[in-house]
Amino acid sequence: MIRMLVFFAILLAAALGLMLLLETPGQVSLSYGGFEYTVTLAKAVLALAVIFVVLMLLWSLLRLIFRLPGLLSLSGRMRRRARGYSAVSRGMVSVGIGDRRAAQRFASDAERLLGREPMTLLLKAQAAQLSGDKPAAEQAFTRMLDNPEMKILGLRGLYVEARRNQGAEARTFAEEAFRLAPSAPWASDAVLEYRTADKDWRGALAVVDETASRRNIDRETARRQRATLLTASALDALDHAPDEAFRHAVDALKLNPGQVVAASLVARRHSAKGDYSKASKVIETAWKILPHPDLAEAYLDVRPGDSSLDRLKRARYLAKMAPNARESRLMVARAALDAREFNLAREQLESLVLDQPTARVCRLMAELEDKETGNVGLVRKWLSRASIAPRDPAWVADGFVSERWLPVSPVTGRIDAFAWIAPPQSLESQVRASIDADRVQALPEAEPVEATRIAPPEPETVTTVEPIPEPEPEPPATPAPEAQVAADAAAPATLSTRLPDDPGPRLPDGKQKKGWRLFG
Repeated sequence: MIRMLVFFAILLAAALGLMLLLETPGQVSLSYGGFEYTVTLAKAVLALAVIFVVLMLLWSLLRLIFRLPGLLSLSGRMRRRARGYSAVSRGMVSVGIGDRRAAQRFASDAERLLGREPMTLLLKAQAAQLSGDKPAAEQAFTRMLDNPEMKILGLRGLYVEARRNQGAEARTFAEEAFRLAPSAPWASDAVLEYRTADKDWRGALAVVDETASRRNIDRETARRQRATLLTASALDALDHAPDEAFRHAVDALKLNPGQVVAASLVARRHSAKGDYSKASKVIETAWKILPHPDLAEAYLDVRPGDSSLDRLKRARYLAKMAPNARESRLMVARAALDAREFNLAREQLESLVLDQPTARVCRLMAELEDKETGNVGLVRKWLSRASIAPRDPAWVADGFVSERWLPVSPVTGRIDAFAWIAPPQSLESQVRASIDADRVQALPEAEPVEATRIAPPEPETVTTVEPIPEPEPEPPATPAPEAQVAADAAAPATLSTRLPDDPGPRLPDGKQKKGWRLFG
């Protein structure tokens, strides 16, 4: 709108000037060599304008004639450049589809037409990588280092080639790229991997802080990675610098209160100082986030010298904070076994047994039967079942199962990769369990184990235990000893574990002892 108003204002001013020029009286005389030519003022102005336009046209024509060689050369260069970029485009497409010969041909054409352009060097390097020509690829990436705009790209290419060849200079390229461009994700990830591999936790923390400040990773991921690195530093310093390890573990818990290893370390340190309330509070906070056996063990060991009943009380109190957790029942069952509270232990294990018991549950059941009833047959069955039961939760990262927590995945080098989950069952164990189950269906019942009877007490004598003689059963015809063990291993033990023809322990009055069976 403003431009239109300005245009009309100029047009109006020109019209007014032209009207004033036409209405202004006057003449212009031109004398030259005895000739005199007189015209009006308006005609004189018009003649000057025409002469000015003609001179401008002549000047433009002469300028075009003198610039014609340069224009022709520029046109040739533009056509050459267009052909070069066309070769680059086609070469990139050839690299994408894996056409090695076409990629090399277009890379040569692009280099001939464009010279050492960035895209030309990139195409040449990728074509060399596609054809497996490592020296040519390294040469192309090295030439990129001379161009400031392509130096990071050249360092990345050299890093990839060195990493592929397992060369030690790969770390040098990554460190240089991280120094020049900390925002490059590949450089920060590579430097972080190298520093964690060397257990340079301070250097790794610096990388995490730098990437977090540039928002390459979100805030929650940065917090968890810092907590993981601080915990790893605390574990390394635990033997030679316990105070420093304690500070690092405390800082890790501030960032991630559910860090199991840091919580256990801090709790045990508080317990050693006699500050039992702080130790308990640390574990209770972590237990609400992730119930873990290490936390349970540290919680029960907060006060050294506690009796088994006191440890059982602490276990039941901690279990109330995660009542639905599987680990809560296992913790209470373990403490109840140590306190010889067998009914409570059996009650805690009952639901776990009915819901596909793991190897740890089976071992606890074997221990319960051994301590409460002394039934060798049941103990053997539970131990056999533990060998084919599903595995208990463990630290798993990228398919790697570790018995202890690690800060970095040994497979991919990722930080904070380990999670407390149930590891996958191996194919061998699944097939073995299936075969054992099929074999058990064809086997006869297991032989009864030797029972015992408590003799009636005599006056002023101690009660003695005598074995009841049992008639020797006829040996089975078909199953071998190995088959008998498999039958015992896969025999169901979810509802009743009473063996055939086994009356169970008897009291002095002849009545059957209560509670000797598993679930009635």
